[in-house]
Amino acid sequence: MKSIRLFLAALMLGGAFASAPALAAGNDLPDLSVSKANIAKEALKKDAVCTKCHDESENAPVLSLYQTKHGVRGDARAPSCQSCHGESDKHVKGDPNTKGRAAPDVVFKKGAFKVSEDKERAGQCLTCHKDAKRNNWDGGKHQTSGVACNDCHQVHRPADKVLSKKTQTEVCYTCHKEQRADSKKISHHPLEEGKVACADCHNPHGSTGPKLLKKNTVTETCYQCHAEKRGPFLWEHAPVVNACVTCHDPHGSSNDRIRNAPRARGPSNNPARASTASTLDQG
Repeated sequence: MKSIRLFLAALMLGGAFASAPALAAGNDLPDLSVSKANIAKEALKKDAVCTKCHDESENAPVLSLYQTKHGVRGDARAPSCQSCHGESDKHVKGDPNTKGRAAPDVVFKKGAFKVSEDKERAGQCLTCHKDAKRNNWDGGKHQTSGVACNDCHQVHRPADKVLSKKTQTEVCYTCHKEQRADSKKISHHPLEEGKVACADCHNPHGSTGPKLLKKNTVTETCYQCHAEKRGPFLWEHAPVVNACVTCHDPHGSSNDRIRNAPRARGPSNNPARASTASTLDQG
């Protein structure tokens, strides 16, 4: 009996080991049969085509890429210079038909060479960054306005400002200056304090809702934080059902509670409230 149990256990272990590669392939797991040292060595060898010229003497940070997720050369999923900028053979080897040095295949920042079209720049990023958050990039407000990923993101810097809640607004306010002014008003969401960021309400990569909101409607977006206003209530406030921005300006207001208009003073137009106020006055 003991020998039969050992035989069955051996069969089960053998089957598990045999199916492991298939499971890894099906789940897109990294191939552990290749050492990270070899992966890094090959990646750095490819990078050296660029870094032999583009080194720490550059005005813009280049080698600091290796302090970011994109620069982890032991990870086979990390891109090389050529993954983003193209093979750029004419730039590296020279082009007899071009005066001076030819431009790389894809140019992200303004400098010695003309910047590539926004769709081409964004296309390089979307080659890897494909997920539900970016499904609505094509046709979205930023995409149709000629904005590319690197207009907001700083890939070569260890700290990408737009990814930090405390510094994200600095990046957004580069274009959205009216919202910057609103955020300085006495009543505002705590954007300046670093407790709330633009991306808490908006999806800059595209949305099915208005104004690039994360949800399909204004009220759904507000309910993410203001859950106590969701209800259901027996007597619902009609503007709340319609849209919170009917009464409030989420970016900031000179009135209390970020209201669009100052609170009404004097006698109420509501008969019930007026009657209550009259009774209290008489008492």
